[in-house]
Amino acid sequence: MAESVKSFVNIVNKYPYDIDLHSGRFMIDAKSLLGIFSLDLSKPLVLEIHSDKCDDLVAEIDKFIVK
Repeated sequence: MAESVKSFVNIVNKYPYDIDLHSGRFMIDAKSLLGIFSLDLSKPLVLEIHSDKCDDLVAEIDKFIVK
């Protein structure tokens, strides 16, 4: 799991816009490795991307998205 989180953070850090992760009432910066590990990763997370043009990011993180 640690390698997956590291891979995710490396991907989102390439993009200049803000990206947040929500878990219940907690919200963290998705670019923060320690922030992600502070969440309960056994529960679903909601990703919030603060950009209208993020198709490239969504395509790159597709393997992390549960459909």
